[in-house]
Amino acid sequence: MKLSISLQIALLVFLFPVLIFSQSEMATNDLKWMKNWTNFDPSETYYPEADKKLPNVIDKDTYLNNSSVYLLSGNTYVTNNAKLTIEEGTIIRCDRDNPSSLIVTKGATLIARGSYTKPIVFTSNQTEKSRKPGDWGGISIAGGGSTNTLSGMGRIEGDFNPILSGYGGNTADEITTILSYIRIEYAGKKINRSKELNGLSLYALGKNSIISNIMVSYSADDSYEFFGGNAELSNLISFKAKDDDFDFTEGFQGNLTNIVAIRHPYISDTSGSYAIEIDGYTEGKGVRSISSLSKVSIDGGYLISLSEQDNYQYTVAAISAKYRGQLTLTNSRISGFANIVAFDASYSNATEIKNAFTLENSVFNVHGEAIQTALGNNATLQNLVKYNMYTNHFKEVTDFFSDPMNKHLPDFSLKDNLGNYTVMH
Repeated sequence: MKLSISLQIALLVFLFPVLIFSQSEMATNDLKWMKNWTNFDPSETYYPEADKKLPNVIDKDTYLNNSSVYLLSGNTYVTNNAKLTIEEGTIIRCDRDNPSSLIVTKGATLIARGSYTKPIVFTSNQTEKSRKPGDWGGISIAGGGSTNTLSGMGRIEGDFNPILSGYGGNTADEITTILSYIRIEYAGKKINRSKELNGLSLYALGKNSIISNIMVSYSADDSYEFFGGNAELSNLISFKAKDDDFDFTEGFQGNLTNIVAIRHPYISDTSGSYAIEIDGYTEGKGVRSISSLSKVSIDGGYLISLSEQDNYQYTVAAISAKYRGQLTLTNSRISGFANIVAFDASYSNATEIKNAFTLENSVFNVHGEAIQTALGNNATLQNLVKYNMYTNHFKEVTDFFSDPMNKHLPDFSLKDNLGNYTVMH
């Protein structure tokens, strides 16, 4: 006898009490935390002209207040264990003609606390409607935490002063940085395959760092990249990045709560771009041990491709897992992609894949197999996601979510009640 979908769900709830799906439980938040401080149309935003220029070296404690607008022109290094503190509501305009980046060197500290009414903004120095991805380099922060490379150390990616570019060490408990309510707009640059500047690059973070309520928009490379370190972060947004939204490598191990990645099928790097890329280690740098592989847990992940019927075929997997990286996703929504996750050949058997990936209490809407592996279409692996809600037929973004294209505050609440979706394959 074939059971109805509603009866299947009722039996699952009875047999597996942990899988009680409800609209409130499917997401630990309703994205109200994005109100007021975010900007989903920064090309139209007017920013006052800069009246002060940042020095290219900050080697003593420095305070930027919001009574001035600052110009970042060329690379600015925070050195000599100095502390750079930025007041809420401060605007930093970043030069495209003299390519600029902010580099916080190992031992120095960036403390940038905005607020939901007065965020701190790093943006292009171009005028409205003329800002473009890659107008400036981005923010790189070097810590003394751990990485899983054989040397335990590294150099910040980019054409930076090698004497000031080191990261990594044994100070895992340090406060590498404190960041909250910050927008980073039009940053990033792909110099070559091994040198990339991201909106926010975090190297060897100490676990007492505080990072929350950050929005990276229109990055010309990754929005966020984590090189080693161990930290807990929350309320992170990536909007229309060219390359990956969230990239983890060199043994980063941490917990992220409430992340949003909003992609478009026509915006991608030639190498392939994903909402999440997790590499267990970096090829060519070696790895200390299996226990030091990158391991990330995400609670409340919105991985969204704004795909429609005429462009969904350009999408790839939402997640790329390589070099045996490990990822857990709970209370999440994954929509608009070809697959949930694609595993590379470093996962040599089904057991390794099962141990490396967990998806729980989530909803997904993809147009291909949920799990893509080098092992072929293994039915056992497709069962990794079978106790999550999914759509029987692929839905374009405007059919799946309430108001996903809203330029003020996208609404990713589901149009249909969860009871209309399927649990079992």
